[in-house]
Amino acid sequence: MTQDELKQVLDHHIVWLQNNNNGKRANLSGANLSGANLSRANLSPIDIARASIVPESGQFTAWKKCRSNVLVKLVVGKNAKRSNATGRKCRAEYVKVLEVIGAEVGISSYNNKTEYRVGQTVRCDKWEENRWVECGGGIHFFLTRLEAENYE
Repeated sequence: MTQDELKQVLDHHIVWLQNNNNGKRANLSGANLSGANLSRANLSPIDIARASIVPESGQFTAWKKCRSNVLVKLVVGKNAKRSNATGRKCRAEYVKVLEVIGAEVGISSYNNKTEYRVGQTVRCDKWEENRWVECGGGIHFFLTRLEAENYE
């Protein structure tokens, strides 16, 4: 979905929210929202049940929160398998570590043993093919630094 198409859908949704018969409730299920700017969008209530936020192809930057609030800036390779379920947390088959913020090494909060060091490629032990298994096998990450920082 292009930014223009998304804007049109959201414009119709705003009219619908105002109880105007000319509007239409937005349905973004199945839409690829990677790269979409939704910062000022009123998304209540929009059906995004099957929307994908992770880019389907190409290389992109991502963020991970490790133990002791250490942040790790990652790059997901263009050939890495990647997915997300219905939330903002995403998974990749492998990542390359670009930067570690707050320590020399990031240690996974999940298993307390996986290390993230600058320049290292980290691969998951087992990849979960089913995208709807949010906490399945993979390297977990967020698309923005802020989301990673706020992750509990």
